[in-house]
Amino acid sequence: MDRQQTIKTLNDLIETCKDGESGFRSTAEHADSEAVQQVLRARAEECRQAAQELQAVVAELGGRPQGSGTVSGAAHRGWVAVKGTLAGYSDVSMLEEAERGEDIAMDRYQAALASDLPPEVRLIVMRQYEGVKHNHLQIRTLRNKARDS
Repeated sequence: MDRQQTIKTLNDLIETCKDGESGFRSTAEHADSEAVQQVLRARAEECRQAAQELQAVVAELGGRPQGSGTVSGAAHRGWVAVKGTLAGYSDVSMLEEAERGEDIAMDRYQAALASDLPPEVRLIVMRQYEGVKHNHLQIRTLRNKARDS
């Protein structure tokens, strides 16, 4: 993969991380329990840090790092507000939306890993993908627990 394509792939992941950060913050604001709010805020911070790491790599490659999320990410946050208004801002509904966002993040990281990234970049993306999978599992577990209570 050439340098420009690597930069584009990383910028796509930066957008994903920015969407995740904003999405987790939005769902944290509307979750009922303080415990769920804390988990969601912690995930938002992890997304922020992941974006910063990728931005540094893009800059090292001579590119211009992406600074914001996507239009679809903004639409998802709008949907969180609509769903909360219609269904009530419950932990279950907020965790369902957080999980949906993590499904998208997993798909985007898998697509990046399917490309021909330079080895040092692949290691960073792989490590971050493992974090996304961990987040997804944690959110799903919390959602299932909230459904059962």
